[in-house]
Amino acid sequence: MTKFKNWLLGSGLLGILVLLSGCVRSDKNGNPDTSGMVYRMLVVPLENFLNWMVQNFNWSYGLAIIVLTIIVRLIIMPLGINQSKKSMIQSEKMQSIKPQIDAAQAKVKAATTQEEQMEAQREMQAVYKENNVSMMGGMGCLPLLIQMPIFSALYYTARFSEGIQHSTFLGIDLAKPSYLLVVVVGVAYLLQGYISLIGVPEEQKKTMRSMMIASPLMIVFMSFTSPAGVALYWVVGGIFSCIQTFITNVLMRPRIKAQIQEDLKQNPPKQVVKEPIKKAEPVQPKQVSQPKNKNKNAAGGRNAGKQQRK
Repeated sequence: MTKFKNWLLGSGLLGILVLLSGCVRSDKNGNPDTSGMVYRMLVVPLENFLNWMVQNFNWSYGLAIIVLTIIVRLIIMPLGINQSKKSMIQSEKMQSIKPQIDAAQAKVKAATTQEEQMEAQREMQAVYKENNVSMMGGMGCLPLLIQMPIFSALYYTARFSEGIQHSTFLGIDLAKPSYLLVVVVGVAYLLQGYISLIGVPEEQKKTMRSMMIASPLMIVFMSFTSPAGVALYWVVGGIFSCIQTFITNVLMRPRIKAQIQEDLKQNPPKQVVKEPIKKAEPVQPKQVSQPKNKNKNAAGGRNAGKQQRK
């Protein structure tokens, strides 16, 4: 399931790039097609909101983007923490049924007929169902999906907004890619990946390390090819991700783990997978003592008895 999660997140991020590459058309001079649905529904409202913050609070566009990111992340943070909590609960429960899952997988591999293979697969599904464990491991992509429209709108706003086109933040041109922000983005999400490994069992760490590298690389690639205004969004988002991961992994995980262990003591996992019939071990034939030796020992015993009587 971890491989499926990695593939889903990677394909989702790649899908954002594909979406961004063709949603808003531009003419030969690089001017956007303002009649498009994405431009009217996403770019225009976001551009108006940024302009409103700049004009009413006398902020720079860089600061307005930071405030926008904070608002978005504060909205989705409770959802992300709740989703992480569910994922951790499912992960702890998964550890309790792992012996049965391993046994079912072994039976699938050892099956010689299609009927035996289907029976082993049904047993595996029954293990999850009877123990109330999700086969997806509590995975949720809703926080990522919520950010997609914001990211798409900000991407085109940074490209086409007149205000951002002529704006800088800490000496960084927000309309052009910034290698400095790209480096900061990579460091932020690598740190978030490192924090996500705290308190995780060693077996899960091995599968999570690939995700720890793949996700930052994808975000760094998007920041590298995007205006600095978009990279600034990812920088602030990465800091929030570190805070959220610290809350879930360092503060919440020990309590959740202790609670699940206590629940499992009171309600042990239901045994669903039937143990395969073990072949009887061949019985080694017992060695029969030779009659000659037996008679000799008996004779020796009788002689010893006679000597004792004398």
